[in-house]
Amino acid sequence: MKKIILVLTAVLLAASTFATVAPAKKNPQASSIMLPVGKTGAKISLLDLSVISTKDFQQLTGNKMNLAERMSFKLAQRQLRGSINADGTVNSKKLANVVKKADGTSGFHVGGFALGFLLGLIGLLIAYLINDDKKKNRVKWAWIGVGVGLVLWLLLIL
Repeated sequence: MKKIILVLTAVLLAASTFATVAPAKKNPQASSIMLPVGKTGAKISLLDLSVISTKDFQQLTGNKMNLAERMSFKLAQRQLRGSINADGTVNSKKLANVVKKADGTSGFHVGGFALGFLLGLIGLLIAYLINDDKKKNRVKWAWIGVGVGLVLWLLLIL
């Protein structure tokens, strides 16, 4: 019995060390990245934000900007225009990473990890049954939670 558990542990450790290479993703389009603006919940694309006038931006947000805020807005617009290519794609890695993290489809997912770690296979099934835009990330972290839970369980037994 101990040999089976030892072999199973070795296989799990070996399988977890294999790396996968994701295909190269192209940069996101600035016109498809929508940002909430103001208290009204209005949204504006990055491309539109880089060219909008201060007067139009004030009307969109409903807030009047003072001179320092207008100058700061114009400076931020200039930097934003510099990070958008002529074809409309975002060329700034920093900006692309912020957008990627903000959508919730990557990074650590606490709920998925907790489902897998605390509930095991039942939690994994629950992660598969919840359908939303974060499903892929939730399922990934549920599997990781199951793996961590299994390894800790094996360590406690041995």
